[in-house]
Amino acid sequence: MPAKPKTGRRRSRLNRPEETATEAPPRQARVRPTELANLGARRRHVHARDVEIMLAESREQPFSGSEWIFELKYDGYRLLVAREDGEPLLFYRHGTDVTATFPEIARAVRALPCDVVMDGEVVVLDERGRPSFQRLQKRAQMRRAADVERGAVDAVATVFLFDLLGLDGYDLRALPLLERKRVLSDLLPRDGPLRFADYVEERGEELFASIGRMGLEGMIAKRKLSPYRAGRSADWLKIRQDPSGDFAIVGFTAPKGARAGFGALHLGVRTEGGLRYAGRVGTGFDDRLLSTLQKELDTRRQPRPAFSGPAPTGRGHAWVKPDLVCEVRYREWTRDGHLRHPVFLRLRPEKTLEQCTAEGYPVALPAAASSSRRDERTAHFSNLDKIFWPGEGYTKGNLIEYYRRISPWLLPYLRDRPLVLTRFPDGIQGKSFFQKDAPAYVPQWVRRERVWSEHAGREIDYFICDDSDSLLYVVNLGTIPLHLWSSRVGRLERPDWCILDLDPKGAPFAHVVELALALRRLCDAIALPAFVKTSGATGLHVLVPLGAQFTHEESRTLGELLARFVNREHPEISTITRKVSDRGGRVYLDFLQNRQGQTIAGPFSARPLPGAPVSTPLDWGEVGPRLEPRSFTIATVPARLEAARRDPLREVLELRPDLAAALGRLHDQLRGGGGRRE
Repeated sequence: MPAKPKTGRRRSRLNRPEETATEAPPRQARVRPTELANLGARRRHVHARDVEIMLAESREQPFSGSEWIFELKYDGYRLLVAREDGEPLLFYRHGTDVTATFPEIARAVRALPCDVVMDGEVVVLDERGRPSFQRLQKRAQMRRAADVERGAVDAVATVFLFDLLGLDGYDLRALPLLERKRVLSDLLPRDGPLRFADYVEERGEELFASIGRMGLEGMIAKRKLSPYRAGRSADWLKIRQDPSGDFAIVGFTAPKGARAGFGALHLGVRTEGGLRYAGRVGTGFDDRLLSTLQKELDTRRQPRPAFSGPAPTGRGHAWVKPDLVCEVRYREWTRDGHLRHPVFLRLRPEKTLEQCTAEGYPVALPAAASSSRRDERTAHFSNLDKIFWPGEGYTKGNLIEYYRRISPWLLPYLRDRPLVLTRFPDGIQGKSFFQKDAPAYVPQWVRRERVWSEHAGREIDYFICDDSDSLLYVVNLGTIPLHLWSSRVGRLERPDWCILDLDPKGAPFAHVVELALALRRLCDAIALPAFVKTSGATGLHVLVPLGAQFTHEESRTLGELLARFVNREHPEISTITRKVSDRGGRVYLDFLQNRQGQTIAGPFSARPLPGAPVSTPLDWGEVGPRLEPRSFTIATVPARLEAARRDPLREVLELRPDLAAALGRLHDQLRGGGGRRE
């Protein structure tokens, strides 16, 4: 329930999420443009799509203070809520449009009497009126219209709004926080899916104790006079209750007394040194879980522990394959790397062993994380002499030096773009693994951004490499290829390019060249710029700049139209059939990499193949019979760049072609001409 505005010193109280107001007089009429102007708000439209949200830094201990207010930390998703030209807009923090996902919120926003941009957190409340993250996750995954409408009734979403950024053509972000919140409180109705996130002044420690008794997640402390700034700020501080983490189940102990199933679970945590023992958890289970989990554990038994380092000794210990993950709440880490006062919370079937990292683990952390200056922007290198390419003798140090030398050319493609790593800790002949989620031990100066993954059904913390230090940090993890999204954080639904991957899979490379040139002729004919690079393997990538004017689906459609035209004109050497066995020795024109979340090997990215090849931008004049992709390697590309002094691919990031006109001309091309259709 929103607190009533008062003159002079405000004595706010905080309402629990389960409290529901019964009064509903309209209050929006109190907000007047003259009032905003008198407060000093700037006359300027704030567009939700352009907002970079303000983020909180972490603090371990609660505190009180006259300069601060304190809010609940809700267990939900950050949500920008806007009404623009009378229409509702809802965005997750990374720019994903979820207006259609929460129609009950959208309807309430449309009913507001003015255009507005607000910041808040969306939750789904349980029977006790408390945020349920599991219910929110299930609700957020609904896509079919019928499921969404049913969810809007059975699992109603509520957004707790804590800040006001724009209102009726005024930008409020420079105003003091308390003024923004006062206007927000006046604006919102007293009931429904839009709720004012109330707060407490000064008494942070008292509130934190109350939050603990309610079993809620924590609180946010905010300076009363702070403006709204993009990025992390010490003006906002998040303070959690006891931390929790994800741990691999590596074994169990025998039950004692009347207890069934097992006594406790042995836990493991992932570090740079491998899987390490993290102690045991014996509380938080009910009888049903003890029984069902014991059956799962029995099928995974193995004779020895899966982790390195000391293991519990004596009788009654059993060890299992570490492919089950659970979430555990704990008070702190002991000096020897064990959890203090752990409590089992739940199994995490969507998590993998690679995600079992935890903040604060005191053993075998990377040097960068153990630095006395946590914000020192330095990558600490390790195992520089380890051979990564045995055939050529190239080492991990050679790889790091390659990326250091070409970083000025590579970074424009990396900035603000989610990055997927493929890590080869022991070089190209050793085991490798993909990594999307940034581990918890990554230093704070390495940027990470949380993005919802449809495929995984959860949010993923992606690496973002905006500078050479961050780039070299991820390379030191054993990363060889860098796979990039085609879109940037803040506009993830709007890619910068459309790609056609010319994949020979056994077809002559001369056919790849012929088809790349055919694509260029087609793009020239319809006045659409096109650029080319080697894939770093056996094919070529043709990229068309979009200037963030298309959605991913529209980009995929454009790629398909281009591929179909070229395939129609060259059916004897090309195919749009994805299955390798059905290609008949022809080059595959792959347009499917234009879907959201799909990645490509980044320009100048090294590849884990013999010879250490590099995905290299080319001038079209180089695309001909004499082109040899294997000549572009980590040994040759730096000198090539220094001699060239320009990047022939760079304009793919800068151009905004007239796509509507180009599509019209492409339509004319598709209606004319001969050739066979596949």
